Amino acid sequence: MQTRWAVLGPGEISGYFARALPRSQFGMLHAVGSSDPSRASAFASQYAAPVSGTYDDILSRDDVDAVYIGTVHTSHAELVEAALRAGKAVLCEKPATTNLADAERVLAVAAETNRPFLEAFKCRFGPLADRLRALIEERAIGDIVATEASFGFAAGERSGRLFDPDLAGGAVLDAGGYPASFAVGVAAWAGLDLNGVVGDVEGYIGDTGVDEDAAATLRFGDSRARIRTSIVTELPLSATITGTEGNIEIPDVWGSRTESASTLIVRRAGEDPARIAVEVVDPFAAEADALSFALAEGRLEVPQMPWSHTRAVARVLENWRRSIG
Repeated sequence: MQTRWAVLGPGEISGYFARALPRSQFGMLHAVGSSDPSRASAFASQYAAPVSGTYDDILSRDDVDAVYIGTVHTSHAELVEAALRAGKAVLCEKPATTNLADAERVLAVAAETNRPFLEAFKCRFGPLADRLRALIEERAIGDIVATEASFGFAAGERSGRLFDPDLAGGAVLDAGGYPASFAVGVAAWAGLDLNGVVGDVEGYIGDTGVDEDAAATLRFGDSRARIRTSIVTELPLSATITGTEGNIEIPDVWGSRTESASTLIVRRAGEDPARIAVEVVDPFAAEADALSFALAEGRLEVPQMPWSHTRAVARVLENWRRSIG
């Protein structure tokens, strides 16, 4: 089984995907598309893809099985829909859309066209994510009562895509999706209702016109998740899940763009902490293989990030941003 991939949007994040494909089990880079054909050609030459052209050129080809979309946030929904209608499986960088209505539309098109769709939250893929899911599902720390997670960094300059409101810049959509997706995942694995309520919102809009720092509490039934994000302040890249019988700490929950997280610590009352080390994988390669499996098996969804989670995350991010102003 081999998946012939096309990259749409030859930018920095797509470079990580292209470098990861040789480490996947089934993926190969076959084509590159861009609104600027010369950029597509340069990227294709750099990563040894035999085909390049415009978005329409690439989507019209019969020798492309799946596309990876690594463009700016505001172009995701349109490109996802075009790729699905062209008969391609789609892996789209997070956030798949900038609002819930567009997320619903994209998922409806995926269902209509009978093509797999996956939103690329890399922290959902790899051995650590699988182990964490199993621990929560088997109630290793009892009922989940609280989750804390943050993702924040200090951008070098307050300019470019991150600080451009016309390109849906800001902390919540760019970095906040990580803790939001993590909290949604924990709630789902614990069997909680994913129609979470967003409250206790903090944050501000900078003079750039985008949200630069934000926090919120998500309520999933009786369970609470406190999440925070920033593009102007370094925040802990960690998460803690608290249950009625203990807690799980993940010191570096997001890993990096080339390596998944490797360690989690389980603490239960009356027991010594259990430090669990797991295999490290390339998360981009793991995402690619997850979509390849769905494509080969005739499934539309990927269990690590099913459509119900994409809907829930889109709802959280939209309400979080709206509450900030």
